[in-house]
Amino acid sequence: MIEQVFDVIPVREGTVHGMRALEDAVGEDLGDEVVRSSRLGGGDTAAAFRMELASGRVVFAKTHASPPAGFFTREAADLHWLAQPGVIDVPSVLAASDGDDGEDGSPARLVLSWIEEGRAGPSTEADLGRALARLHGAGADAFGRTDGRTTGSLGLPNEPCGAWATFVATQRFAPLARIARERQVLAPDVVAALERLDADRLAEVGGPAEPPARLHGDLWAGNRLVDRSGASWLIDPAAHGGHREFDLAMMRLFGGFGPACFAAYEDEAPLADGWRERIALHQIAALVVHAIKFGGHYRAAAADAIVAYA
Repeated sequence: MIEQVFDVIPVREGTVHGMRALEDAVGEDLGDEVVRSSRLGGGDTAAAFRMELASGRVVFAKTHASPPAGFFTREAADLHWLAQPGVIDVPSVLAASDGDDGEDGSPARLVLSWIEEGRAGPSTEADLGRALARLHGAGADAFGRTDGRTTGSLGLPNEPCGAWATFVATQRFAPLARIARERQVLAPDVVAALERLDADRLAEVGGPAEPPARLHGDLWAGNRLVDRSGASWLIDPAAHGGHREFDLAMMRLFGGFGPACFAAYEDEAPLADGWRERIALHQIAALVVHAIKFGGHYRAAAADAIVAYA
């Protein structure tokens, strides 16, 4: 889900050997020697680098000292899936390895095309709104993921479901309620209220039924880059089939997207009546994740959203 912590992990405990191993692996992946690496900030689960190659090419690479199963290959699959309709820009996947697919001890890694950042132009926000509407409209085979791969550091399940209410109740709210109870991050009455948001209740408050949309799944402002031409690129997805109002609610949770973006989306693909009253409903999962991971004011925010619909 949404991440806003900017400490990064070491590469194989920060050793020179670990950095060289990553550079050697990337060079082998691309058939081109890495001549310079610069460490980047951002993210709380991976160490990221700008890498310059002997050919003059620049790429983005990230690694993880001890990744969960399928960590980088899942992200690579997400990016391929979002790129498939050809309606929104995402970085090209150049290489991906979870570090467990060979005997050479090479590090887990994901190598992507480098996006040179610039400034937003007059049409940047509206262009993103229209592109996002088209991405959602490309659809998904189910709510969840057909491969069932989990989401985020909490390992939230994504088993495919035929209805949005079933997916959210069984694959998001029920697992989050269990974790919140075990870690005592939400009051017992709030956890009980979250459990009352079962499939029947969600079907009542979730608005008209819609087919599954193709979601980015973690669309806060830090996961959108703007290049030198003013075009938007989406990164770090938690892609799955879901309700299109989910991505839009996430975009509003921390801000960073202009009114023109939402207006263009509405013009391209109008939302069902009552969508404003459902914004907090679609923010519940992210707020509970943040309450579990970071505590603080997220606990109260999650509680307020939950009790409003339970």
